[in-house]
Amino acid sequence: MNTDNPLLKDFNYAPFSKIKTEHFKPAITEAIQLAKSEIEVIASAATEPTFENTIEELEFSGEKLDRVTSIFFNLNSAETNAKIQKIAQEVSPLLSEFSNDIILNEDLFKRVKAVYEQKDALDLTTEQKTLLDKKYKSFSRNGANLPKEKQEELREIDKQLAALSLNFGENVLAETNKFELQITQEKDLDGLPESFKEEAKTVAESREKKGWIFTLDYPSYIPFMKYAKNRELRKKMAIAFGAKGFNGDELDNQENVLKIAKLRYQRAQLLGFETHAHFVLQERMAETPEKVDSFLNELLEKAKPAAEKEFQQLEDFAKELDGIDHLEKWDSAYYSEKLKQKLFNLDDEKLKPYFKLENVIDGVFTIASKLYGLQFNETQEVEKYHPDVKTYNVTDENGKNIALFYADFHPRPGKRGGAWMTEYKSQFVKNEKEERPHVSIVCNFTKPTKSEPSLLTFNEVTTLFHEFGHALHGMLANTIYPSLSGPNVYWDFVELPSQVLENWCYEKEALQLFAKHYKTGEAIPMELVEKIKESSSFQEGMQTVRQLSFGMLDLSWHAIDPSTVEDVKAHEKQAFEATKLYPDVPENCMSTAFSHIFQGGYSAGYYSYKWAEVLDADAFEYFKEQGIFSKEVADKFKNNILSMGGTEHPMTLYKRFRGEEPKPDALLKRAGLIEK
Repeated sequence: MNTDNPLLKDFNYAPFSKIKTEHFKPAITEAIQLAKSEIEVIASAATEPTFENTIEELEFSGEKLDRVTSIFFNLNSAETNAKIQKIAQEVSPLLSEFSNDIILNEDLFKRVKAVYEQKDALDLTTEQKTLLDKKYKSFSRNGANLPKEKQEELREIDKQLAALSLNFGENVLAETNKFELQITQEKDLDGLPESFKEEAKTVAESREKKGWIFTLDYPSYIPFMKYAKNRELRKKMAIAFGAKGFNGDELDNQENVLKIAKLRYQRAQLLGFETHAHFVLQERMAETPEKVDSFLNELLEKAKPAAEKEFQQLEDFAKELDGIDHLEKWDSAYYSEKLKQKLFNLDDEKLKPYFKLENVIDGVFTIASKLYGLQFNETQEVEKYHPDVKTYNVTDENGKNIALFYADFHPRPGKRGGAWMTEYKSQFVKNEKEERPHVSIVCNFTKPTKSEPSLLTFNEVTTLFHEFGHALHGMLANTIYPSLSGPNVYWDFVELPSQVLENWCYEKEALQLFAKHYKTGEAIPMELVEKIKESSSFQEGMQTVRQLSFGMLDLSWHAIDPSTVEDVKAHEKQAFEATKLYPDVPENCMSTAFSHIFQGGYSAGYYSYKWAEVLDADAFEYFKEQGIFSKEVADKFKNNILSMGGTEHPMTLYKRFRGEEPKPDALLKRAGLIEK
């Protein structure tokens, strides 16, 4: 083993300061070889296969590879550059090939199958049974039961898919970074808040340009669309945002979309499934595309009348205010914000002073402490991959180490947009020694300026709570096996811990803990809290229809045979027909930048957000019945959901927490779509 490479040495915390970009490829190559030799030992053992010498050994093999690749791919998302992206292109096929080498290792599969076939006679715990089932399926669902030539075909498809989805993501990032709107006339800034203009001026200065620069990064794009009075400039921004990957140039993603959809379909067919969605949903709570389709349509039926009414109200308001005859997509955020201010006298600029980033972080920590007894202490002892990153030691009420927590809050070049939670190390127990997790959340919030700290919009506050909910799932994990730990659960269950935590942002008792004016320290006035609450279901019909449209677009690519689809835009228009409110923008296409489904893991799974909303509204109803800081309900949630990971079927865990299956009524009530 190369002893000079810090990634190949033993480490607990990621040794960021010692890692150079050129260390990654050799480390991954060597870690693959090491994992291969561990697999070979299991596959060629002369002893009878048992749960311990086959399934458990397999679970704990490749530990070094897991650590190295988690560091690499996390950096490729949060701190990337051309060199890292090039390495990602080079190592992705190697990793894809390695996972296929395992899946298609006949001797190994024989041993796994032998244990699986005698599972009823074995004295296994529930978690062990789940692991055995998961390991067997990881082979059978990836072609281990196929004849040789079909296995080779599958290998080739996987290699192509790995490269295509990477390329898709790189194009989206490049498109985001490429665009800038430079404004040199002050009159074109009408409507924009002072703090936002100051940030745009800072961006221009950093690029050695005059005036103000606005980009497609969320903290720049969203406020611009919400407040800029100049309709033509809003149009320019919206078209640029919606045209990512759809410009017919070297960053165009249309071909990638078609190839990915077709290869996924071929793969599913090879494995005996009707479509990619049938393949994916076999391992989800929803189980079948038909069930997802009826779930989405049932919600659409409830939400569409409300959405149409809200749209009409918005159109009338825009006409009355500015004589706008037809609302376009670039009018949506602007007039919605104006209408919200009129109805509730509430806008982000009024709220932001109460949501200084540091106070919101303290708030989410306090809530985690009240619910789950966790303490967060910032530490300088742990290495970081960027100076912006904050690190915290997490302990329980007895001072026991629970987790290491990384938090990375601001946009920068080389960091992809959006927000996510990830891990640098899983929680597990090996040789009776417990390893605690290293959990990270990455967001893109407004940066501090020369005159103001980082002040969050209310939407950013809920985003922080959302990602922190995922982080709690990772931190409070309490399982034996890493692949069943924390957020390693069915994808339509994974959003429950994140979405449920957002509910505390709307509760007076919770807001009083942290929503304090950054200058005066004054607590947020109760009338603002009431307005936040009242406005929480503002345009919820339109929001719901929008989310459902994304779920339907996803299914339209993955629950069909896409081999006849030739025009990405035409296909998309058809998929959006049932949910359409705004006129179509010919220059725009969502699919070409829909990273969740073409790069992330949400293919045939975007419905999960709404599915999990049903769960989270139902779960929070239980908290409200007993008090939002009820220790009894929090303990039930922690012990049955957060700590259990993927050790049992999610519905079993949910019913153990709640006492019954979830009902959509709580969600529909919360959204104002049915009477309370």
